[in-house]
Parts: sequence; C-alpha cells; structure tokens
Amino acid sequence: MAEEKKKIVITLTPSESKRLIAMGVKNLEEVQRALKQGTVIITLGTTNAYVVEEILKDVPGGVDKVEKQRYAAGIITDSGTCIVPKEERVKEVILKNGKISTENTEEAIENLSAEDVFIKGANALDATGTAGILMANRAGGTIGSALGTVMARGVHFIIPVGLEKTIPYSIVDAAKRVGIEKCYKAVGWLVGLMPVHGKLITEIDALRILGADDAFPIAAGGVDGGEGSVVICAEGSVEKLDGLMTLITQIKGEPPVKIVSTDCM
Repeated sequence: MAEEKKKIVITLTPSESKRLIAMGVKNLEEVQRALKQGTVIITLGTTNAYVVEEILKDVPGGVDKVEKQRYAAGIITDSGTCIVPKEERVKEVILKNGKISTENTEEAIENLSAEDVFIKGANALDATGTAGILMANRAGGTIGSALGTVMARGVHFIIPVGLEKTIPYSIVDAAKRVGIEKCYKAVGWLVGLMPVHGKLITEIDALRILGADDAFPIAAGGVDGGEGSVVICAEGSVEKLDGLMTLITQIKGEPPVKIVSTDCM
C-alpha cells in the first residue's frame, strides 16, 4: 500500500509570492535553455522585477538587486489604476545567450524565434486558466505591440501571476465589456483588458517546479500586513517538503513593493 503523501501549509504575502514565482520561472527548462542560447525578454512589471533579480544572480555582470520600484509600468495602488511615469522607469532587461543585451525591446521582439522566451506579468487570472492584462495605453502598450509576433512565431510566452489576482469572472467576457472608450470615469486611468494565453506560473506551479509533488490553495486574504496573502497546501516526500519549507523560511519577510512615483490621472 502506497504511503500517504506528507503535507505542509504555507502562507505567503504578495511580495513573498512574487519571490517564489520568480524562482519557479528561473528554473523552467525553456528559460534555462534560452539563457544558454537564445533571447529572454523580461518586460516591466513588479513580479517581473523579482524574475530579473533571480535570473541576474547567475549572469556575468549581473546584480543581486534591481530597482523594483522603477521596474514597472501599469500598477494598481490604493489610488486606483495607475502608471509609473516613463521618466521614472528603468529599461526592460533583455538577455541574449546569457548576457545582458543593449537592444531595445522593439528590436528584440522583432528578432524573436520559437526557442526564445517572452515574460510578461498579468493583472488578472480566472478559473479557466486565462490571464488578463490591463491596458491604459490606447494602442495596447507592450503587450499590444508584442503579442502578434510572440503568438505567430510560437515564442515561449511565460506569464508569472500570483493567485491573489484571481477573479471570479470570465476574463474573456470581461474584456468584451470594458475598454478605454467604453467607460467614461475611473478611479485612476481608464483601461482596456486583454485576455492572454501562455504558460502561467503561479505559486502552485512554482512549488511544483521547486520540488512539491502537488500543491493547492486553501485560503486567501489577511490583515495586519497580510492583506492579499494566499495559504497553500503542498504535498510530497518529507525530504522535498523540508527543503521547500527551508526555502519558504528564507523568503518570509520579503518587504512590500514600493513604487517611486505614480500617475493616477
């Protein structure tokens, strides 16, 4: 009779989730392959800022820390749907054959092939596995300009997104009902919503990549600094789960993401 799998319960704040997700993204086979021979584009976004930190630790000339408060474009704050002003943003990180490239994002996208990787975070996730990206730019911003090339060429499209962004509504249906010119007022910027499909990496996927046999969410939310938290049960062998708990202990205490300045209309 097979031995019952052991279980551990993990609680993560949004910033701790971002760190865990970034570790999972870094360890994806397609990402590791493209880092050795290929192109990896890591677009702006707060979760992607953590991805940059994890990846650059092992890149020649890389750094352990990036200006996460500047590695963002569209954000949601207590003021609403906001953006980080362009003059306050840092350049998106692009790696070619394991080294930081000086190419601009448009050039790098134009040269992508099926073996390359495009990493873009999301603002929403629904029960069907569809992710959604808000667009305050009337032409669709980065995702609007990149998605056609990425999908047409079969580029590896990685979407790091925390479970806190799960919404109880179809993103496809929601996208049909909103848009910058369909709404006349907003708390913050008016936005559209683009449904996207790629390889989603949530905390659940990251835990599996990092050693869990399985994982599933059991609660969400919190107070007193735990707002936006997720509670997850992970299953596996004692050895693997002890290793994961050691990793989680190191992640605990990850400070909240701060933004240098915002434009909220």
